[in-house]
Amino acid sequence: MTQTTEKRFDPRMNHAPNGFDAKNDLPEGFYEFLLPLHEKFTPYQQELVKKRAEVLKDSHEGKLPHYLFCSTATKEDWEIALPDWTSDQRNQMTGPADDAELVVKMLNSGAPGVMLDLEDSMANKWENLEKGIANVLSALHGELTYYDQKREKEVSIKNGKIVIFTRARGLHLNQANVIPNELLSASVYDVARVAFGLDETKIKHPLCFYIPKSESAEEAFLWRDLFQTIEELKGWKKGTIKCMALVEAHPLAYQMEEFIYNLRDHIIGLNLGRWDYMASLIHFNIENPEWVLPDRNTIPTDVPFFQNLRKLLVEICHKRGILAIGGMTALYPSRTDAKLNERALKVLEADKKNEASVGMDGAWTGHPDQNEIAVAQFPYPNQEFIRFVDTPVKPNLRPSAKDVGRRTLDGTRAAVRTVIRYRHGVLRGKGASLLDGYMEDLATDRIYRLMIAQRMKHRDTVKITMNGGTEVKHTPELITKLFDEELARILREMPVEVWETEKDFYAEARKISEQMILNEWHDPI
Repeated sequence: MTQTTEKRFDPRMNHAPNGFDAKNDLPEGFYEFLLPLHEKFTPYQQELVKKRAEVLKDSHEGKLPHYLFCSTATKEDWEIALPDWTSDQRNQMTGPADDAELVVKMLNSGAPGVMLDLEDSMANKWENLEKGIANVLSALHGELTYYDQKREKEVSIKNGKIVIFTRARGLHLNQANVIPNELLSASVYDVARVAFGLDETKIKHPLCFYIPKSESAEEAFLWRDLFQTIEELKGWKKGTIKCMALVEAHPLAYQMEEFIYNLRDHIIGLNLGRWDYMASLIHFNIENPEWVLPDRNTIPTDVPFFQNLRKLLVEICHKRGILAIGGMTALYPSRTDAKLNERALKVLEADKKNEASVGMDGAWTGHPDQNEIAVAQFPYPNQEFIRFVDTPVKPNLRPSAKDVGRRTLDGTRAAVRTVIRYRHGVLRGKGASLLDGYMEDLATDRIYRLMIAQRMKHRDTVKITMNGGTEVKHTPELITKLFDEELARILREMPVEVWETEKDFYAEARKISEQMILNEWHDPI
């Protein structure tokens, strides 16, 4: 039986509107398509979420994630045949699917791949989700347009060989109010909705998904079985649906090869989602004072806990014949600030050069102006499955970050300011916001909240300093004071014309953000 409740569902969850009737308010026939998928996969998803909680609890009690014992997945000789149409993924543009203008611009950027996001960069609200799914289907069919106000013309998608991926919501998320009185796996809903609405006569390549937030090789079985059940329902050949998967949870880093093996009929690449991975790394090690990380923007992109994982990911992917894709560079270019633009593009070039140097085949970017530089750092069409003889089979994925970067009160203050502004964006229907030149989404918001939490937890053993070197203990009272001060600063800097409209949203954002930290709500919701 699936979970039912008489109580109101978690308000952080995506709810279909009151009075919603899935049989009549969703595309004709979809409810009947969805219901057996829900009955088969939602109970499985809920069991996997329970197992995640157990693994996290074990980690906090000292039993940390580790490599699995040898198995067929790791000791046998097997390989995946990479399709020709996806051999070039030197840059994958990514952005929220609910923004039609951005989707068209990404598809017209010249990037080899585009990931349309229904997850972290999009507010997890019903209206955003439905708009995002509609845009995904329209983009896959080559029909999406937007009206360019400056040029006073309709802009459509250019003809090209671009590969389009859809990032569904992860297994940690549920969808409320679609199945009456029951929780529905958000992953099942998203994949089913896109697959059901697809007109395969209008697409240029097989349907492709991006799988986020996986935490174990076992979870690959759910995605495999979901894809194959949908293929059967649609009358498609087994293996028609393809996917890439993000490595953005610390436990999965130890199970990548097994994960690939379990999804070998569908998977064509892994991606190091490094911002979510950093948040997960903090979350699983939050009881350890040696893992109090420095101010986020003082952590180098080639820090060992990233670099060791990059090299291992490349080795495993190339050993098995699939692509290894790097992460997002958070600092964004600017068309109005020449100095910021120059710095952002230099950071981008160095970051992508580093990823290419360890054998990665491509990376993510989020702005069309980044595409040319990103693509130029990687060999065409990929690294031809290059492998390095010095890559350890089981490298240390928790090398100490004790001497990395700086730990300062200014860094904490910047974190507080960012989480308030990010949460304000969410309250206003935005899942990602460009703040002080950095693109901040749920992953970076979670990093900042976790950093604040760990600085409070270890305030008696880890030194956080002001300018001049004076130590500042991060008590809950100090954090409240910082939240008050940064909210006041944000409101002072706000243009007069938007004061009345936005001040209450900022106050609510400040309240929610501090509450999430103090209540230890660290999951990516």
